[in-house]
Amino acid sequence: MALRDALSADGTNIVYRAGGPADARPLVLLHGWSANLRCWGSAADDLAARFRVIAVDLRGHGYSDVPAVGYDDPKNWAGDVAAVLAAEGIESGAVLLGWSYGGIVLSDYLTAYGTGAVAGVVYTGSMANIGRDVPGAATGIAMEQAIPGVFEESAGRAVRAFGAFGNANTGPGADKGVDAQRLFGASLATPPAVRKALFYRTVDNTETLRALDIPVLVLHGTADPVVPIENGRYIAEAVPDARASFWEGAQHGLFIEDRPRFVAEVSEFAESL
Repeated sequence: MALRDALSADGTNIVYRAGGPADARPLVLLHGWSANLRCWGSAADDLAARFRVIAVDLRGHGYSDVPAVGYDDPKNWAGDVAAVLAAEGIESGAVLLGWSYGGIVLSDYLTAYGTGAVAGVVYTGSMANIGRDVPGAATGIAMEQAIPGVFEESAGRAVRAFGAFGNANTGPGADKGVDAQRLFGASLATPPAVRKALFYRTVDNTETLRALDIPVLVLHGTADPVVPIENGRYIAEAVPDARASFWEGAQHGLFIEDRPRFVAEVSEFAESL
C-alpha cells in the first residue's frame, strides 16, 4: 500500500495509505483518538484483497500535519475527508468506516458534504457525537480513568494513564500483546496537545444521522470500556437504514480482537450496497 497525501481546505497536509484493486469499491478507514493509519493491522490488508482501501492519518496524528489550532472545528475534519476523496478522484460509491473518534470525523464529513460521494457508512466501537450532555456521546470507564493523565507531557505520567486502557483495544487474548504495544506506541507518539484538543469540542450530528439516505452498519462490543455500547445503539436507533451487530463480550478494537469476523461483516455490508 502506497503512502500519498492531500491538502485540506485549511492548508493541513493529510497523509493516507492506499492499496487494493484500483477499480474496486473505495473503503476509507478513519482511525480513532491518538492512533494512526497503521492501527488496523492485518485487517486493512485483508480488506484490500476485495476493496480499494484508503487508510487515513487524521490531522495531528501519524504522518499528517500537526496544526496548532483548529481541532474544535468540525469543518476542518470534514475538509480532511473531502480532500482525500478528491485526491483519489472518488465522486461516488465510497464506504466510510470510522473507529472510535473516527466515527465523529466521518459524521462531521456527512454533515458538511452530504452523501453524494458515499454509498454506505460503518461505525465500529464508535460514536457520532462528542461533548458533555450531548446525546450518544457517553465516555467509557477506561477513558474516564485515563483522563487527564493521557494529556500529560510527562512521559512517565502519560504511560501510567494509558495503562488504564489495558486490553481494551485488543481484547483479553494473550496473543494480541504485540498489537497492544503497537497501539500504545501510536498513542504516545501523538502529541499531548493534540490528545487534549480532540476532547475540547462539542458536536451533535444527530440530525445528520436521522436524515441519512444511505445504509449504515454499526459494529460494537457489548463490553467496550472506551466507547460504551449505548453510543452504538444511539446511532443505530437514529439512522433510518441501520444494521447493527453487537458483539457479546467484545471490547473496543474489534478489527484486532476478532479480525476474521470484522473483515467478513464489513465485506458483506460493502458488497451489499
